[in-house]
Amino acid sequence: MRAIILAAGMGTRLKPLTDNIPKSLVKVCEEPMAERQVRFLKEKGINDIIIVVGYMKEKFQYLEEKYGVKLIYNDKYDVYNNVYTMYLVRDYIKDCYITEADVYMVENFFQSKIDTSTYFIGMKENFEKEWIPKFDYKGNVNGIEVGPGSGYIMSGISYWSERDGKIIKDELETVIKAGNFDNVYWDDVIAKIISKLHVKVQKTRLHSWFEIDSIKDLNKAETIIKTLKR
Repeated sequence: MRAIILAAGMGTRLKPLTDNIPKSLVKVCEEPMAERQVRFLKEKGINDIIIVVGYMKEKFQYLEEKYGVKLIYNDKYDVYNNVYTMYLVRDYIKDCYITEADVYMVENFFQSKIDTSTYFIGMKENFEKEWIPKFDYKGNVNGIEVGPGSGYIMSGISYWSERDGKIIKDELETVIKAGNFDNVYWDDVIAKIISKLHVKVQKTRLHSWFEIDSIKDLNKAETIIKTLKR
């Protein structure tokens, strides 16, 4: 089992914090988001960790030295969305966690033993635009939508089986070869082929993770986390 952490983005909505540091190394409650993910993965015995870097790639070298992670450079981090990042690591997806590095995990819900492709999801109220998995009463995912509402949304953390990883790799190659993928996201690829995959959802506890896209998100997350610790 391995993990791929997507950390190539520029994080423009987190300026000025990201003027001198990558978004995923912004600290939440005194710990960089990406480093916390690495630490949590290693706690579960997952040591084969790849971080795909782009913006200020040199800032991630300490994680390579401290934890033995592998860094892969996306030289087009400022051109394409994360579908190109996933294309670069397509050969590694099998039996693999995929995480977005701007997710601060309050709790470690990584699992050492998991064999079914899984979206880790959480409850959110009154959102304007989120990735929404559609699933049946058994937790089987049968569709993915983007939009507003209240309910369960994707956390940015998922696991992909060896079988599904092969299918995803082929589709990523097809998408990139076809071109015109400037506005395509990694989750768009999954949505297109969801009927070919066997994906389930796993619900996380309330406030067990926060996606940090803006200063407002950061301040809100730290306020809630500090309240929970009281």
